[in-house]
Amino acid sequence: MQDIYNGISAAQLDGATWRKSQRSNSQGACVELARLDGATVAMRNSRDPQGTALIYSASAVRAMVGALRSGEFDYLIG
Repeated sequence: MQDIYNGISAAQLDGATWRKSQRSNSQGACVELARLDGATVAMRNSRDPQGTALIYSASAVRAMVGALRSGEFDYLIG
């Protein structure tokens, strides 16, 4: 298994299948995610697919998505 660390080049994540939200717009300013294993998720900027990937635990991503769904961060955009 390859060494995976926070701030790794996304190009180094062999076998990662990157996905972005179906709600993303055509401007290309999107976050893409890839499940690396059962406990780890990577995020990258869709505008820089070879750039830096940030690595998070699946539980941290689950918590963030839950907070987004509940509107906890709505104050940032409105």
